Amino acid sequence: MTDTLLHQPTTATGPRRTGGVAHLLRHLGEMLLAMIAGMLLLDPVWSLVADPPGLTAALDRPDVAALVMATNMTIGMTVWMRHRRHSAAACAEMAAAMYVPFLVLLAPYWAGLLGGDAMLLGGHLLMLPAMVLVALRHRHHGPASAPRRARLVATLVRRWPTALALLMTVDLWVSPAVPGPWTLLVLPAGYLIIGGYRRRLRGPGVLARQVAGLAVWSALALLAAVAGARSAAWLVALGWLGHAVWDAVHHRRHEVVPRGYAEWCGVLDTVVGVTIILALLTA
Repeated sequence: MTDTLLHQPTTATGPRRTGGVAHLLRHLGEMLLAMIAGMLLLDPVWSLVADPPGLTAALDRPDVAALVMATNMTIGMTVWMRHRRHSAAACAEMAAAMYVPFLVLLAPYWAGLLGGDAMLLGGHLLMLPAMVLVALRHRHHGPASAPRRARLVATLVRRWPTALALLMTVDLWVSPAVPGPWTLLVLPAGYLIIGGYRRRLRGPGVLARQVAGLAVWSALALLAAVAGARSAAWLVALGWLGHAVWDAVHHRRHEVVPRGYAEWCGVLDTVVGVTIILALLTA
């Protein structure tokens, strides 16, 4: 009983129960998004680790793929739940909801009674009710009180856009590539779309600067499209690195886009630009 009360937010009249439908749906929605993020961000890491010893083909096996997906989803979900101050027990039970459905179906798969696609599909379908059961079990438990984060952990949490950008580009350091010239148009367009949605283009000269940026990167993309292959690659690298400077300025001014977006975009642009140069120098 004491543990339950510690996990419940309090009001002037006593502990407040957090087991409403809206709370449950929000919690499940957060879990699903965290699981998807884990799969998208960690999948390149598995390929990166498996490539040197020649184990890439093993990742294509349905049983291995199932366990890898469960691991990616569990890591993403656990990171988010701990960030939201959920207890270790709740995280462990939600992790079991990721693994148990696949583990149950692996036996009939290995016995030849179930195909690989059916095993993967069945595992995902069974995972959903398992998650709901865990969420219902802890539906009255609010985030647990926790001690103040260590300085390093607090810094990592604060710098999540940088971590996200580095995870998204980890494969580029191993296999540098040169994106097409027209990818340069995405860079200024993102600022215009987000700024328009946030109604942050109305200040003095703000819209004019964004349109000018779009014109500059459009001209650079057009020039790269008609240039020779190597010259085009250098122009594309210049465009990405130039936009990293654009991101830094907007981050400092807190202008047009959220600072988290400017930080994420700046790191992403820098990595893409630098790896393009590496691809050119090692070609």
